[in-house]
Amino acid sequence: MFELIGLGSALKIGGWQFLEIFLLVFALFMILAGIFTAYFGSGKSRTVGVGLLVAGLVVGLLSGYAYHEGWIDAGHHGALESLVWESFLVIIAAVIGALVAVGIFLIAIMKS
Repeated sequence: MFELIGLGSALKIGGWQFLEIFLLVFALFMILAGIFTAYFGSGKSRTVGVGLLVAGLVVGLLSGYAYHEGWIDAGHHGALESLVWESFLVIIAAVIGALVAVGIFLIAIMKS
């Protein structure tokens, strides 16, 4: 069933693929945090935001290059585009799971 909606390969995470997805998700959130901090911050926090943004870009580009060159994944069984897509699927699944858990937590707290 998961193969029909494109989640089959994202659910088979293990070994090097975990590291690849970790690095890309880390880079994405560093970029988002950097943009947010640089835009809404002032003074030193703006500088920190730019630093986060640059660090996220460097980590993302280096991990993408390392994956493309085969340095991370010895099997090199997929294209970089599929890895990025799987990373986004993992993020979406994590966010949905977290929102459901927080929602259940809030309902339980408000009812007691």
